[in-house]
Amino acid sequence: MMIRSAGLLVHRRAGGVLEVLIAHMGGPFWARKDEGAWSIPKGEFDPETETAVDAAVREFREELGIDPPAGPYVELGTWAYASGKRVSVFAADGTGFAASDLAFGTFEMEWPPRSGRRAEFPEVDRAEWMPVDAARTRLVKGQRPALDAVEALGS
Repeated sequence: MMIRSAGLLVHRRAGGVLEVLIAHMGGPFWARKDEGAWSIPKGEFDPETETAVDAAVREFREELGIDPPAGPYVELGTWAYASGKRVSVFAADGTGFAASDLAFGTFEMEWPPRSGRRAEFPEVDRAEWMPVDAARTRLVKGQRPALDAVEALGS
């Protein structure tokens, strides 16, 4: 079965520069990484029970602990990761959106590996507005096409 994921890329113009709100992935694997260690707030969904846009909004809430900006939400596209997973990304205008009071969702995993102990970690450990050019190297490779698509919205 194909794994489907959906996310919400919030964007704004600040001083004439297009910025996006992205999140640094949490947990011990990503702790000391920056390049390729950021993500659009997103998560898996079952297309039999939920639409991609509803999943994108839900995942934004779950990962960042705040409601996203009100729509409309514009579908930017669906891209395949090297693993075969497909991610659908929607855009939301974040002009005037204060990404504050974030409360990150958590996950549990065995840590340290093969220790038998379980530990809880945040799904993301921070979220930041950054210019698209800076986001281009920080986002995981499979999500980078969404930056081109969000830039095209302003054309």
